[in-house]
Amino acid sequence: MLDAAQLETFARDGYLVIEDVFDRDVLDAVQAEYAALLDELWAVWLAEGRLTASPEGLGFYDKLQLAYRAKCDWFQPFDISLPGDRIHADTAMHFGPAVFDFVTHPRLLDLVEDLIGPEITSNPIQHIRIKPPATDLHDSEIRAHITSTDWHQDRGVALEEADSTDMVTVWCAITDATVENGCLQVIPRVHNDGIKPHCPRTQTAIADHQIDTSKALPLPVKSGGVVVFHPLTPHASLINRTDGFRWSFDLRFNVTGQPTGRAHFPEFIARSRANPDSVLKSSNAWRAMWEGARAQLAVKPHIDIHRWSSDSPACA
Repeated sequence: MLDAAQLETFARDGYLVIEDVFDRDVLDAVQAEYAALLDELWAVWLAEGRLTASPEGLGFYDKLQLAYRAKCDWFQPFDISLPGDRIHADTAMHFGPAVFDFVTHPRLLDLVEDLIGPEITSNPIQHIRIKPPATDLHDSEIRAHITSTDWHQDRGVALEEADSTDMVTVWCAITDATVENGCLQVIPRVHNDGIKPHCPRTQTAIADHQIDTSKALPLPVKSGGVVVFHPLTPHASLINRTDGFRWSFDLRFNVTGQPTGRAHFPEFIARSRANPDSVLKSSNAWRAMWEGARAQLAVKPHIDIHRWSSDSPACA
């Protein structure tokens, strides 16, 4: 899927923007699946008295906005991961067939294969990101999947076990991502400089004075396109300054058999030329893996998902 010039650009710059990876029908299926899920949540919130507005006549984004303002959390029930904080037996998450088809889409895996080879594992460090307008955010909002994201490297927000893992991140635009609504930004050509110290900030972020943010490059991409980047490419997101939502998925893939950096969450083989029978083909099986992990983690001591602490010298 990627030509020689694109591969050379990725090796040099640490990222690529690729348009038209996902067809409209794939995006529509994902959006329909989440619309149905939101309706289910809305019915619960109505029954609990947390919302009073009828959903009749309201669009998907209208419902998201009203729910957020009422402090009805749709983010975790939408997410394709468990949270980094305490996990309970009933912690919500979503692993539906449309999202599974999205995560395993052949064109997506084709470009991943061009970068890391044909033995591809779906890494469990993955999230949905539906970002409201900044003017709607609660003052206490710090979740990276809701507000703007601090500068970080994806290698830096995994555990040390994955420091040598061959991995790529694919940031997938469901809606158009623009400078105005908070697209991704990167610092090119520094991915060969190694991992930077990170500190607990608004989120886990690269320590002060480690990168030159004046070289930041915004990467707008249209709906259905992706940004793919090296795990050591520093990146962040801009603030959503529009009155609409910006929706993306943050997916990672690594070479099968190598550590994922979050071993207590389930991985699965998404493609294998050497052993095709090992590929997971069922969204039900995907969901069952996460449900099993949730049941186990709910009764165990909390496992930190990051290695950094605020008392390190870089964070002083």
